[in-house]
Amino acid sequence: MTTWLRFDHQGVAGFGVLEGDLIAEHSGDLFDSPTPTGRRLPVADVEITLPCHPSKFLALWNNDQAQAAKQGLAIPAEPLYFIKAASSYLAHGQAIHAPLSYDGRVVYEGELGLVIGKVCKDLSVEDAAQAIFGVTCVNDVTAIDLLNKDPSFAQWTRAKSQDSFGVFGPAITTGLDFSTLRVRTLVNGRERQNFACSGMIFSPAHIVSALSHDMTLMPGDLIACGTSLGVLPMKPGTVVEVAIDGVGVLRNTFGAVQSQAQHTGSGT
Repeated sequence: MTTWLRFDHQGVAGFGVLEGDLIAEHSGDLFDSPTPTGRRLPVADVEITLPCHPSKFLALWNNDQAQAAKQGLAIPAEPLYFIKAASSYLAHGQAIHAPLSYDGRVVYEGELGLVIGKVCKDLSVEDAAQAIFGVTCVNDVTAIDLLNKDPSFAQWTRAKSQDSFGVFGPAITTGLDFSTLRVRTLVNGRERQNFACSGMIFSPAHIVSALSHDMTLMPGDLIACGTSLGVLPMKPGTVVEVAIDGVGVLRNTFGAVQSQAQHTGSGT
């Protein structure tokens, strides 16, 4: 098991392996044989940034057995998914903001995120399992009242892609057994979600295989596996933590409206 972080240190971007309270810096390409530099930096001395820069952030809907049963949803024949815009990406510690154009409810959704490690196209389920580099924590923030605002067209992209709504991090961990993982979401310290990844309708390998038949997946692309019961609206000042043992805790505060230059996450 290896945990990778990206960071800024004294204005310089870097990445490395978490070793207790230190980061063992590496150089090169995270997804193609990165090389240790020999330098170790205290975690306390760096700013944690996005752990990768996905060309695509895809996210599943109706992929949890408990939620499907609770809501009376039919089990889908194949993964159902949408895309979150690259301009929505937000790192650990940064503030989530509702857009100026929206005064409705904004909800959190804690999820397991899969990070792709190589170019994927038309993969079998077996090959897809080997294409998953590691996992991260995701908060799939949603402007829930936009979804069905127009009864003629479900607005998934608009509801999910507002600036600061694509929250993930703080790290990517490799070598974990997906079937043993649990996603926990805490709101102001109170646990609101706690679900087993083994309860997913489609396994991580099945998800990657299916999506790779629709589009080419690239190293660093992110797939959120869907949420479970316990999704609720956030109030200004709410601290939301998405925790997965072995990966870490993704912590962000929900502010009020999005103002200019408040969003510093980047999809580049």
